[in-house]
Amino acid sequence: MTAVERVRGTAAVRALSAPPDARLRPSGLAVGALLALCALLAALAAAPPARAAAETQAAYLADRLRSSPVYVTDQLPREIPKSTARDFARLAKGTGVPTYVLVLPGQAASGEGLLGAVHDRLGRDGLYVLLDESTIEAATAYGVTAPADDALTVSRYELPYDAGPLLSFERFVEAVAEGPEAAAARADAAREKYADDEPAELYIGPSDRQNQSLLTGMLLTGVPLFILLSAWYVRRWRQRLPGAPRKPAKRRPRWRLPAIAATAAALVALTTSAAFDQTTSSASPPPRAIDLNARLDRVAEGLSRDPVYTDPESPQVLDAAQLKQLHSRIRAFEASEGGGPVFVAVVPQLWADESQGDEESFAYALHDKVGKDGLYIVADPLDGYIDAFNYGLRLDAYTLLFDLPESIEYGDDKSRAAEDHLLGERLDALMTFLDKADRTDEPSTPGLPYPVDNPVTEDDLPPLFAADDFWPGLLMGTLAAGLLLGVVAGALEITGRVLRRRRPEPPATETLPEVSPTEPSESYLRTAARTELRALLADFDPAKPGDKRPGDCLDAAMLLLDGDADGIDDATPYTLLAVTLLARAGRAAAAGKAYNRCCAINPLHGPAVGRHHVRSTAGDRHRRQLHICARCRDTALTAPRTVHTLALTLPADGSGRRVPYEKADELLTAVPEGIRRLIEKVKERTHVP
Repeated sequence: MTAVERVRGTAAVRALSAPPDARLRPSGLAVGALLALCALLAALAAAPPARAAAETQAAYLADRLRSSPVYVTDQLPREIPKSTARDFARLAKGTGVPTYVLVLPGQAASGEGLLGAVHDRLGRDGLYVLLDESTIEAATAYGVTAPADDALTVSRYELPYDAGPLLSFERFVEAVAEGPEAAAARADAAREKYADDEPAELYIGPSDRQNQSLLTGMLLTGVPLFILLSAWYVRRWRQRLPGAPRKPAKRRPRWRLPAIAATAAALVALTTSAAFDQTTSSASPPPRAIDLNARLDRVAEGLSRDPVYTDPESPQVLDAAQLKQLHSRIRAFEASEGGGPVFVAVVPQLWADESQGDEESFAYALHDKVGKDGLYIVADPLDGYIDAFNYGLRLDAYTLLFDLPESIEYGDDKSRAAEDHLLGERLDALMTFLDKADRTDEPSTPGLPYPVDNPVTEDDLPPLFAADDFWPGLLMGTLAAGLLLGVVAGALEITGRVLRRRRPEPPATETLPEVSPTEPSESYLRTAARTELRALLADFDPAKPGDKRPGDCLDAAMLLLDGDADGIDDATPYTLLAVTLLARAGRAAAAGKAYNRCCAINPLHGPAVGRHHVRSTAGDRHRRQLHICARCRDTALTAPRTVHTLALTLPADGSGRRVPYEKADELLTAVPEGIRRLIEKVKERTHVP
C-alpha cells in the first residue's frame, strides 16, 4: 500500500468511526477534510523520489495493460517493433492462465520489482512476464498456478542468446503449458545439458557471410580447375610408369573431362547455396513505417501540449518542484532577447530505437514532427546524458555541439552515482548556460545529422555470390588449385620412385595395429618376413659397439632359416611369423627403441603398450593378463567381448584350416613372454648354446 493510500485509508476510517452527529456537523467535516489533506501532502513530501518514480512508471504501465494484456514499447523498433504485440498476444493465450506481457527497454525495467508494482496497480491476478530487447527479463505468477521460474529457466538455457524475445517467449509459453512437473523436469534437463556450453547460435553475422562467400568463390574455381589439371597430370604420370603403354587402349571423348569439371562447379554452387542459406543476421522482424514513427509521434504530441515531455515508460527523474523550476526557466528564456521556444524531451536514447541512439538524429526528426523552430533539448533518463540542438534561434549551433560544459552534457561522479543523474539540477544549469550564451545576428541551424543505418535492411545479409569477398575468393581458388596440384605432383613423383625401385619398405611401427591382418595368408607372411629381414640386414652394423640385441635377433632369425635368407621361400607359416617378429625387434633395437614384448593378441600389431585382462578366444571363460597393443587395449576397454576378433590365426595345412598362432607350433608359445624368451626358444630348438 502506498503512502497516499495509507493516508486515504486512515482518513476514511477516522471519518467512519466518528459519532453520527459529528459526521453531520459542517465544521467537523471541514476540519476532517483539512486534516486529511495535510496528512496527504505530508506523505507525498516524505515519499522517496525513486519510489515515487517507480510508482509513476508502474501506474502508466498498469493503465496500458488495463486496455490490453500485452504492451510492447515503441522505443525498440529495430529489435522488437510495436506491431509484434499481436504475436505476443497470440502466444500468451497458450499458457492457460491470464497472462500480462510487458516489453520494455532493458535499462528501463527493474525485473520482478516492476512486475510486482504493476500487479498492485492493476489489481488483477495472472502470470506477469517482462521482456527486454533480447530475452525474458522476469516472470512471476500472482494468484494463479504457473511454473514461471522453471519456464524462465527453460527459455534461457534451451535457446542461444540471439534467439530474440519473441522466440524466447514462445519457448516460455510451451514450458508453462506443460504443467509444473513437466516444466520442472525440462528445466533440470536444460540446466544440466547446457550448464557449460550454450546452444549453437541461430544467426550469423556479416563477417561470417563474408567468410562463406570467400569459401564459395574458392571452391567455385578451385574444384573444377583442380579436376582438369590433376586429370591431365595423372594421365601423363601413368604413362611414365615402367611397363605402361605409350597410348591408351581406348581414347576417351574430349568433352568428358570438361563436362565433369562443369558438373563439379554446378554442384559447388548448389551445395553452398543450400548450406549457406541464411538471409538475416538477427531475429528482429523488419519494422514498418508506423513502428518507426510511433515514438516520435508520441513525443511530438506531448511537446505540443507541454514544452517538457518525460517518458512515462521510464523511471521519472524530475519531481514536481524541478518541473516547475524548468518551466519557469523556459518561459524566461523565451521572453529574453534572442531567445525563443524550448522543447525538452526526457526520453531514452537506445541503440534499438528509430534513431539508433543518435541524439542529433532524434532531435532532427522531432523538430520535423513538431513543426516549430526552437531549442530542442534531449535528456536521457537512463544514462543521464544531455544534448541541446538549435533550430532557428539566434544561438551558435556549434557552441551547443562542442562547447557545452562536460558537467552538463555528461555529468560528474556525483551525478553518475545518483539514481536520477541529477538531471533536474543539470537542466537548470543548462538554462543558465543558454541565458549567458552569445546571440548571433541571424538565426542558425545545424547541418543534416550523420545518417544512421536503414532499420529495415540493417540486418539483411549480402547475397552469397555478391558479397565483397566472393570475387577475391575466385582468384584464391585458382591459386589454391595450382598449389594443390603441386602437392599432388610431389606425392605422385615420390610414389613413382617407390614403384620403380620395386623394393617395398616395412610399414611404420605406429601403423602396424591398423594395417596388420588377423588372418594373413602364407603369401602375406612370406612378403612381410622378407621385407623385415632385408631391412634389418640393411640397418644392422656389426662393427657398431653397444647394444647386442640387434645381433641376437638377426642370429635367431637366421637360425630358423638355416643361415640362408632365401630359406624364406620354403619356410612354414609359424617360421615366417617368428622371423618377422625377430626382425622387427632387431630393427627397433638398432634404432634405440624398446621392443621386448609384442602384442600377445596379434603379434603383427607390433610392440605392446601395457598389460590388460582379456579373453583371447570366444569360448574362453577366464580372462588372461596379457601384454597388448594400443588398439587391442582400446577394444578391451570399449568392447571387451570382441577382443577375440583381433586374435591372430595362421594357416594350419593346405586344407585352409586356421589355428591360433600359439597352437601353430610350440615355438610360438614363447611370443607372449617376450622377444628374449623367443630367442632362447629358437636356440633350444636349434641346439645352439
